Amino acid sequence: MKVSIIGGGGLVGSCAAYALQCGGIVREIALLDLNENLAAGHALDLMHGGPSVADQVILSGGYDQIPSSDLICITAGLRRKPDESRLELIHRNTDLFDGILNSVRAAGLKPTAKVLVVSNPVDILTYLAASKLGLPANQVLGLGTQLDTIRFCSLIADQLKSSPTQTRALILGEHGDSMIPVWSSAAIGSLSLEKYPGWTNVIADRIFARTKNSGAECLSKKGGAGFAVGIAIRDVIHSIALNQNRIMPVSTIQDGACYGIRDVAISVPTVVGIGGAVQRIEIDLWPKELQGLRASAAAIKPTLDTVMKRVSTTSLV
Repeated sequence: MKVSIIGGGGLVGSCAAYALQCGGIVREIALLDLNENLAAGHALDLMHGGPSVADQVILSGGYDQIPSSDLICITAGLRRKPDESRLELIHRNTDLFDGILNSVRAAGLKPTAKVLVVSNPVDILTYLAASKLGLPANQVLGLGTQLDTIRFCSLIADQLKSSPTQTRALILGEHGDSMIPVWSSAAIGSLSLEKYPGWTNVIADRIFARTKNSGAECLSKKGGAGFAVGIAIRDVIHSIALNQNRIMPVSTIQDGACYGIRDVAISVPTVVGIGGAVQRIEIDLWPKELQGLRASAAAIKPTLDTVMKRVSTTSLV
């Protein structure tokens, strides 16, 4: 499998490339970035480590890499300016992303190519990508709440001193303020979390609050998240490359079949395999979780409508 990372010169893109290199599954990794020299430097640095990791091709380039790519991962994005509103930042990132989509489509995609959107606001931009690229909807995925989910599990495991790899819990909904924790199916090993020694509702509330704030916490301490995002990206790409059919909370356009949600891209339990988003699964949720998930979808819709109207207007100019 060949993976092209658009934004590969940045923190998230380069961390994703490193995670994929260490995973040793994908055959070729191409880094694309507006800063061509930075992307070339990252590719060179990664290539130098190749003899100790895996037999892979790691290079940098431009949109000429797209036609031969099996998966395109888009991580490029802009940071918030001082005194800039959330909507202003969303508009700037949408304009950037729309330009990237136009370049990707002009370069030519394989009919079987998958697109993984990581750029924020990820749910909005996943919807935009699925609308513009001309691929089947199941081949366009957003990272969604996969990152939030592994953060969530890591914090639960750290609190309880349990095995991180045996800790299972989901975050669903928006990758943002309206995300919801799914406590109803949370477990460590085969033991329900609510029956785990030392677990309390106070701990649960504290862990979820920290999960929601994890991006801001990383930003304040080190300038932005990178390593865990790279791992989350690797999780999704490996599930596609190996046809693992793992159930993951990735963002896809909903058609009403899952929880009655439609016309937004949002994270629900999704089987991820060689076909991309192979199937969405409606797992049982507590009533308050289902209510929260539907409210999360509703919270996204006004911004999505504004963005899609803006893109439509811009394309007519």
